[in-house]
Amino acid sequence: MKIAIVILNWNGEKLLEKFLPSVLKHSNVPNTEIFVADNASTDNSIQFLKTNYPTIQIIQNKENGGFAKGYNEALQNVNADIYCLLNSDVEVTENWLQPIISTFKNEENTVIIQPKILDYKNKLKFEYAGAAGGFIDKYGYPFCRGRIFNDIEKDKAQYNDVKEIFWASGACFFIRSATYKKLGGFDEDYFAHQEEIDLCWRTQNNKNTIKYVGLSNVYHVGGATLKETNPQKTFLNFRNSLFSLVKNLPKKSLFPIIFTRLVLDGVAGIKFIFELKPKHTFAILKAHFSFYKNLSKMLKKRNKLNQKNDYFLVKSTIWRYFILKQKTFYDFIKN
Repeated sequence: MKIAIVILNWNGEKLLEKFLPSVLKHSNVPNTEIFVADNASTDNSIQFLKTNYPTIQIIQNKENGGFAKGYNEALQNVNADIYCLLNSDVEVTENWLQPIISTFKNEENTVIIQPKILDYKNKLKFEYAGAAGGFIDKYGYPFCRGRIFNDIEKDKAQYNDVKEIFWASGACFFIRSATYKKLGGFDEDYFAHQEEIDLCWRTQNNKNTIKYVGLSNVYHVGGATLKETNPQKTFLNFRNSLFSLVKNLPKKSLFPIIFTRLVLDGVAGIKFIFELKPKHTFAILKAHFSFYKNLSKMLKKRNKLNQKNDYFLVKSTIWRYFILKQKTFYDFIKN
């Protein structure tokens, strides 16, 4: 089984300098290669790699097409059975690859895997982008084992398991190359954020399985490209989530769920105003206008496979979190 670890870089020389050593040190597994796919950086990233890491293969994309297009273009130049798409701000640990490779070998229908993702700045806690595996509610709002909205749990070995999940984090995303190619990779209209959720949803509509493997640990900085406080991140997350709903929801529930979701987004916009974050309210408005503009295109992309009716784990994260005050994954699944 040939593994390709592919790190997407854009003006990230300092991140490469800090985090590449752990990848090289702990990825000495047979048939494993390391690539850096550069999204037309204007800093010294390429020269830094050539000078300090001559064994690492460099793929130079012609433009900064974001996460989605960047990986789609780069992976055309990578020959492997398994792609590991690894953020440039991730520190890996000893034996991080072995449990994942073993799962792929033993489970033919498992096509995407995520490890345990912990916070690089506070290694006792899970990290926002993925934690211990992702799920969504009926209206497309994502949450994780170990992270509900901004409430993040400490790692107390409560998720040291192997678990089927709905989506795997793009921060450290393993996928069989055959699956990636069959489904056409990431949707480039997303640019960045939540394109992995869409790909995972399409994967499950293809009747394949996505797993979390808790014996593999990595540490993620998070927000190295766009901070949580950046309105552009709010725009991409809200818009792209709507894209995924349109593309993947069962036909009979498409309109009522989209309508409800738009109303809930409006409530979120009002909440941002009361929190004195008007730029985020405008980001949601901008996301909705972009959604309407692209609606026809997204409808044409609707998955031709059978859409899953049981895609959500809970009906409403907003109700459970803000009204019932359920702040952990285990609270969510109690009733």
